[in-house]
This record gives sequence, C-alpha cells and structure tokens, in this order.
Amino acid sequence: MHIFLVRHGESLANIGENYEKRLPDHLVSLSEKGLKQAEKQGEWLASYCKSNGIDLSKARIWRSPYQRTRQTSEQFNKFLKIEDIKEDITLIEQQFGLFDSIPKSEWGDKCEMEFDEYLRQVQNQGKFYARLPLGESPFDVAIRIHQFMGTIHRDYEKAGVDTLFIFTHGTTLRTFLMRWFHYSPEWYQAEKNPKNCWIREIIDDKDLGYINKDV
Repeated sequence: MHIFLVRHGESLANIGENYEKRLPDHLVSLSEKGLKQAEKQGEWLASYCKSNGIDLSKARIWRSPYQRTRQTSEQFNKFLKIEDIKEDITLIEQQFGLFDSIPKSEWGDKCEMEFDEYLRQVQNQGKFYARLPLGESPFDVAIRIHQFMGTIHRDYEKAGVDTLFIFTHGTTLRTFLMRWFHYSPEWYQAEKNPKNCWIREIIDDKDLGYINKDV
C-alpha cells in the first residue's frame, strides 16, 4: 500500500487569529499563506507522482471533515485530479476540550485547577497518556486511528484501493505513523509535530519520512 500523509496548511489558529473569535475547531479555515502552501505542495506532489510512475487512476483521497483539511485537499487536488474523495471523522484533530482556542500560555490562568491536574498527569504518565480536560490524549487519538486503519485495509482487500492521500492534523498524523509501524509511546514523545503541508510517504512497511519540507 502506498500512502501519503499530509498535514493541513497554515490555519488561522496556527497564527493566533482564532483566539478572539473562538470558532469551533472544525470551522477554522486556512490563512492566505496556508492556501498558497497547499497549492504549491499539491503541484509539487503531482509532479513527484508522475516522475515516479505512481498510478493515480485508482487513488483515493481521505480527509478529516474539518474546514482546513478540506481546503488543503482541494488545493492539492487541483493538480492530483483524484475523483475518489472520502471523509472520516477518525481523522480529526486531537480534541483540546477546555483548552480549545486558548493560547497555551493562558491555560493555567483560565483553567487553573484543570491545568494543574493535566500537569500532574503529564508528570506521572507522560504526555502521550495525559488527557486534556474534557478532551483527548494522544493515546485516545491513536485508538481511533486504529479503527480507520481497519477501513483502509478492507478497501484494499475488497476493491484494490492501494494508493491513498490522507489529509489530516499533526497529532493524528503522528499517531497514524505510530500505529502503522508499531512505534512506541517513547517514539511519539520524541517525534516533533510536522510543519504545515509537510508530506510523509509510506510504502507498505517502509517509512520514507517527509519528502518535501520546502514550504
């Protein structure tokens, strides 16, 4: 199976413009820079696929139903021209609960007791297992990503869909890698979040890493 994992382009939340509006996370859109990033990377990826003889006739796009991942996939698909597009809720971003749309520097001020408990969990269990108040831990995200993997394996067995472009979010992308390759929680702890529009390539059991960081 040939998989390209793509983190969404720069969003308004990434540049702090959602702290005042406090839109629900699923409605946060790309910035102007994010749209340009996605277009540039989409053109690059289409050229990469062509030069490497990758057949896109049976390829499928999977994406998180969040606004910023939809927009990112649309910009990429100007060049990939893939007709088979599906969404799955298991690909959404980690749920931040009470801390959603609040700068990390203000978590302790706005939710003092909850933040103290979260820090206690981080210290005792590690960040991978620590659950955000009314939200998720990376462990929780890894569990739902495992469910999504069952879907793509069934699609491969029943319909031969073996080339996938998955548009998702930073934590979700890393937990996908973790589950696919059976990496450890320690690996996740050490793995840095990919930058916007970075592309990670997987061929069967080989992790080829991020293939274009020029964004």
